[in-house]
Amino acid sequence: MSGIPSFSEANSAEMVAQRLLKAKAGPLPRFLATVVDHLHQIVRETRPSAADWRQAIAFLTEIGHASDDKRQEWVLLSDLLGVTALVEEINSRRPNGATPNTVRGPFYRSDAPRLALGADISLDGAGKSLTVTGRVTDLDGLPIAGATVETWQANAQGFYENQQPDLQPEFNLRGVFATDKEGRFHYRTVKPAGYGVPDDGPVGQMLRQLNYPLSRPAHIHFLIRADGFETLTTQVFESGDPHLSEDALFGVKPELVGDFKRTGEDWSLDFAFVLAMARKGSRAA
Repeated sequence: MSGIPSFSEANSAEMVAQRLLKAKAGPLPRFLATVVDHLHQIVRETRPSAADWRQAIAFLTEIGHASDDKRQEWVLLSDLLGVTALVEEINSRRPNGATPNTVRGPFYRSDAPRLALGADISLDGAGKSLTVTGRVTDLDGLPIAGATVETWQANAQGFYENQQPDLQPEFNLRGVFATDKEGRFHYRTVKPAGYGVPDDGPVGQMLRQLNYPLSRPAHIHFLIRADGFETLTTQVFESGDPHLSEDALFGVKPELVGDFKRTGEDWSLDFAFVLAMARKGSRAA
């Protein structure tokens, strides 16, 4: 019949976009339109066979089956392909001199206890002692008093407390502190270990077959809030970790590498965090 457009390799993305636009009866979201366009472009460039495409669909189906309310395999895929880090990078730009953001990760808890400066967040004492000191300032180097500093980390075996609810005490290696009048905070903990990301699902199995790095270097998480400043979610990585250059989640940046110093049997870390002033529409505290 005349007037009916014929679907072809050349116009496939345009036809889908037009159909979506007609069905929506309004402007098509730019993100969706771009995804459709790029997806069709990928197929044209790679020219998969029908069997190749069925295999790709089967892989995506396995990801869905591996996801539930306790495990998000789709998030893992996003993390390991660097997409999560890219979204974070786009949405958390900082001026020069400010501490950069990283992804929060899946092990954060919003109900960690508030503790006095100097408290020990290692409730089982399992591991090498580590004293953490830090200072929170603005871009001019002025201290930010009363800033809220949340911290959480893996234990000496590379496991978070909420990964091992039957083996670690509740709230182990977690705490919330407030900076003093000089913008400083300090607490005691144990030296964290690096760890491998989950590789027992379809994402890990696929990437392991490609010899893709699936390790995270040792690190400590921090979430810092202060009135009038953008909220900082970041990680401090151990400078001597062998996996520092191949973090599976692409979180390592030169500004976030900390010097874990050893004195006898004990370790220490001192790190300075620089917050940027809140801007209109930014994630302020």
